[in-house]
Amino acid sequence: MLKVKDTLRSSVYLSFDGRVIKAYHGADALRRFETEVRVLQHLERRGCPFVPRLLEANPALPQIVTTNCGQRVQHLDAERLQGLFAELEAFGVHHDDADARNVTYRQKDGRFCVIDFEFSTLLEPEQAPVARPEPMHGTPDA
Repeated sequence: MLKVKDTLRSSVYLSFDGRVIKAYHGADALRRFETEVRVLQHLERRGCPFVPRLLEANPALPQIVTTNCGQRVQHLDAERLQGLFAELEAFGVHHDDADARNVTYRQKDGRFCVIDFEFSTLLEPEQAPVARPEPMHGTPDA
């Protein structure tokens, strides 16, 4: 396995078969794990096409396994970044950490994706925008 990220809050590994394994650390690890699981399950039910799919969740560790959403982007212009996180809100989720470090680029379909939902908030149905914005396609800025 390849270690992708190792911080005080989490460690992320990429398995040889392409799955992403995220282990949570720290005093609030279980709460962040539960938040991410709840949000990913919500987005799956809503059919959001630009987030990882939750494959496994183990609260005893706490750890999740997801699909891989591509390579992290190094830079994304502010307009494209804002549009991507606005598109996420159309699916009923406010990310709470809308930064380029939480965006990947999936080369197979030319799609920007959003990752890392441990601090996200589910919006009440009346707060979610009615119309879904157009998908943000294209290549990342260098």
